[in-house]
Amino acid sequence: MTVVSTPQPPLPVRDKGAGRALSPMLTRLAEERATGVLVREHGVLHLAEGRVVHAESPLAPGLDVLLTAHGTLAATAWQQAAARTTGPLHAAELLLRSGVLPTGALELCHLDAVYDAGYFTLAPSSTPGRFRYDSAPRLGPLPSVPVVALERETLRRRLLLHRLWPDPAADTAPLIRADPATGRTPADPARPAGPVTPVTPRQRAVLDRVDGVRTAADIARNLGRQAFHTLVDVRRLTAAGQIAPAPTAPAPPPPPPYQVTTDPDIALLKRLRDALEAL
Repeated sequence: MTVVSTPQPPLPVRDKGAGRALSPMLTRLAEERATGVLVREHGVLHLAEGRVVHAESPLAPGLDVLLTAHGTLAATAWQQAAARTTGPLHAAELLLRSGVLPTGALELCHLDAVYDAGYFTLAPSSTPGRFRYDSAPRLGPLPSVPVVALERETLRRRLLLHRLWPDPAADTAPLIRADPATGRTPADPARPAGPVTPVTPRQRAVLDRVDGVRTAADIARNLGRQAFHTLVDVRRLTAAGQIAPAPTAPAPPPPPPYQVTTDPDIALLKRLRDALEAL
């Protein structure tokens, strides 16, 4: 698999080849209608017959969070389904068969989770992906996503974020708030002072959780929202000077080079010792 590296900040669009895939490996797996799990640096994609049936990423809330955060599903109902199955996809299918949730609500949350985690899974990676074939999974009752649709949506989301604010540093770093009077942050003390841009209620919910420790992914889980939607708010707040990535701690200075005591130094120490003893 080709590892794609991009400059900072990148312009996340295809340049010379509109047919070039985000993940050549994923494209090949789709063409051969493969079934199994594609593991990449920032997440995993579950394939059945070449289609994406499930996605997970540590940077995106899981289906359980999206379903239970706002009362769509009781947390105990998810826990019971998860205890009786081998993973979140099968837990969701069990909930669908049991009729605990309206079919449309569960399918919509499932697709939201796939596109959300898929966005991060298909992010540029510094390590090659690997695929584990598995003949057991199949296309189940929940909707699946064609690979080409997932890649197209991922590119659209990258371009949107770039247009909002081109620097992706705030996407993964702990976030800090600006001075409400000046709009300046410790990371950007030279920012020109000016009126603070009003924020929407959605942005206010994000801003209220910025504490110098939480990242955008942490805030998304806390709010029970899709991580990409949270990134949209984070980029807009960053562009408005409301928040910024926390400055990284400076690297400690290197230890002084080891110096071997030379003979003249030893002689000087001996003379000093003899002088002290003569007193």
